[in-house]
Amino acid sequence: MPDAYVVGQMTVIDPEKWAQYRGQVLATLVPWRGELVFRGNQVNALAGSCPHADIVVIRFPSLSDAEGWHGSAAYQALIPLRHEAADVVLLTYSS
Repeated sequence: MPDAYVVGQMTVIDPEKWAQYRGQVLATLVPWRGELVFRGNQVNALAGSCPHADIVVIRFPSLSDAEGWHGSAAYQALIPLRHEAADVVLLTYSS
């Protein structure tokens, strides 16, 4: 089964709330075997444009694990805080 990735592109609008969200989200990955692969800031666009300055990439063993994580009660409880903290686009990819 191919790995699945959740890629988040975001623009932080409330750094304090974003720090609260980030402090809680990693624990929600554990039951779904999610692993933070990369977190970074956009330096420049080599082609086209992206409106978001930050990115995160999370690897899961399968698409069902990625979807299970996103739909889990633990993660769903964090979504209101995420909405207050940042403008976020979450996408899933498989390898």
